[in-house]
Amino acid sequence: MTARKPILLNALLQDIRACTICAPVLPHAPRPVVVASTDSRILIIGQAPGARVHASGIPWSDASGARLRNWLEVSDETFYDASKFAIVPMGFCFPGKGASGDLPPRPECAAHWHQALLAQLREVKLTLLIGQYAQRFGLGDAFGPTLTDTLLRWREYGPSVMPLPHPSPRNIAWFKRNPWFEAEVLPTLRTRVAVALQE
Repeated sequence: MTARKPILLNALLQDIRACTICAPVLPHAPRPVVVASTDSRILIIGQAPGARVHASGIPWSDASGARLRNWLEVSDETFYDASKFAIVPMGFCFPGKGASGDLPPRPECAAHWHQALLAQLREVKLTLLIGQYAQRFGLGDAFGPTLTDTLLRWREYGPSVMPLPHPSPRNIAWFKRNPWFEAEVLPTLRTRVAVALQE
């Protein structure tokens, strides 16, 4: 039974990468972006790829990803090692641009794929929920009235789940208004990441 797990996951990932469910409503051809392994130790659930990631096909290959890797204190090599990090956005494809940034992730992805995919990731020790869409999905009723309220209560979610703001350059003003995030959350985040990768 154990020997079949990678085969099941690999087939599922192939299906996800070939998905065209949202093709009629996307402003471009679908290009689902996802990384996972049955050995993944840390699960990153974000919102959706941006335009640069859509072009490269590599998750978090932009300024947001550089900041995220700095937060985690991991190298590119470690970050892109599927046996260490699974990267599963709420929407697998770039949803297009809106009036003030990217559009929200398409809801079809999580509804159609997430239950089966996350069930395969049995070795995950730490889940990082980046942004409000991931936090609403991962925390359910525990998501606060606002993203900031949810982040302020980060200790309440236990050692295996951490909500994080999106590391986008668009959020610089939020980081400046909330210096507690860098002072209080990042040291614990880095410790939990290091521990999860060593277990």
